[in-house]
Amino acid sequence: MAIDAPETVEVETRRVACDGGEGALGHPRVWLSIDAAKGWVECPYCDRRFVLKHGAGGH
Repeated sequence: MAIDAPETVEVETRRVACDGGEGALGHPRVWLSIDAAKGWVECPYCDRRFVLKHGAGGH
């Protein structure tokens, strides 16, 4: 059984940063790259999913 990501964020670039979004309660900032074929990436700390907007493909 698959578990949904806690939060999904649509982005326009394939390179994104995640820090948990909780200020002092977040996690270390990590930079993630979205695979163009897959179209999304999940943060290894908080499982936030970053989805590339349709038609976007910037760097």
